[in-house]
Amino acid sequence: MATRTAAVPAAANAVRRRLEVPDRRPARMIVLLLIPVALLAVIGLGAILSASSVLAIREGVGNLYYFKRQAVWMGVGLVALVAASATPPRVLRRLAFPMFVGSVVLLVATLVIGTRAYGATRWLVAGPVTIQASEVAKLTTILFLATLVSRKETSMHRLRDFMWPVAVSVGLVGVLVVLQPDLGTALMVAFGSFAILLASAAPFRYILGGAMFGTGAAVVTALASPYRWARVTAFLDAGSDPLGGGYQVVQSLVALGTGGLWGVGLGASRARWSFLPNAHTDFIFSIIGEETGLAGSLMVVLLFVALTVAGTLIAFRARDRFGRLAAIGITTWLVAQALVNIGGVTGVLPITGVPLPFVSIGGSALLTEMAAVGILISIARDSAAGGRP
Repeated sequence: MATRTAAVPAAANAVRRRLEVPDRRPARMIVLLLIPVALLAVIGLGAILSASSVLAIREGVGNLYYFKRQAVWMGVGLVALVAASATPPRVLRRLAFPMFVGSVVLLVATLVIGTRAYGATRWLVAGPVTIQASEVAKLTTILFLATLVSRKETSMHRLRDFMWPVAVSVGLVGVLVVLQPDLGTALMVAFGSFAILLASAAPFRYILGGAMFGTGAAVVTALASPYRWARVTAFLDAGSDPLGGGYQVVQSLVALGTGGLWGVGLGASRARWSFLPNAHTDFIFSIIGEETGLAGSLMVVLLFVALTVAGTLIAFRARDRFGRLAAIGITTWLVAQALVNIGGVTGVLPITGVPLPFVSIGGSALLTEMAAVGILISIARDSAAGGRP
């Protein structure tokens, strides 16, 4: 009896010491998240310097023009990352609605007064600054949907309560983005939103029905555009039209094959000499594969794997439902976009025109992605402050 009595204070002291020791796992998750993001950003700057130099010289703006512009956006993105990481999730939840409304206003403005290029109206130009509103909408839609679902999760077994948040967020943004047209971005919004719904308490039959409806709408949209349908058919058999619809895929595969195991060397790409269109944007992974070979390509893939692991761990340890759903949506969006981009470049998937996160050139995309990483850090820090749920 005395032994048992003595064991009680000892157990209490052990619990007290356990509570007094800070939980270092959130800090480790943040480091695990920041390492691949930092490496991807550095790799992206190097690849952009190589891939865009020929284009910049041909345009007469100097071979460092696109590199300098991306470096400036990188600095702005770092500010956004720090600001987002310092914003508590409860504040982000309150800001989700006004940010979403702001992105919808930008999407509508793009359709009305946007600049048209490459057969689409996707850009708002304000002096030297070009904004792609659809990139901002990826993040704001995820945050807004996570807010709605976390508030109405207990009633989402009713079809009305399930459809309302999906239609208001994903449906509205999807329609505005497709009207630009930009089917690739609409798919990325759908991927992140689908992950949020799958992680919620919504009935699976509703989620499956919504996914089938979205897939059908995407197929109809692709069929309605000869250009988009040509991309799908080129994916099925790129060799049948190597100088037409399959040209980009064929040249991308040539660049990747030329790289071999270790690559032709940094800055020695031949595909950038007007052989591969959009080498510094959608097809920058081809330049990386050509210059650094299979080894460099696999390194990029492994960095996205590490990003997936970090984002998933942050989501599982989130303090509340909003943080968990937002982390799941952000991680799924970033990783799915990387898979779709790399799949298109390697001929495994149709070309959708989405950039490679943190690597491809694009100020709006990089700024939004860095802000998304800051939000993941904020969720991880909040879990450390509140303890494990």
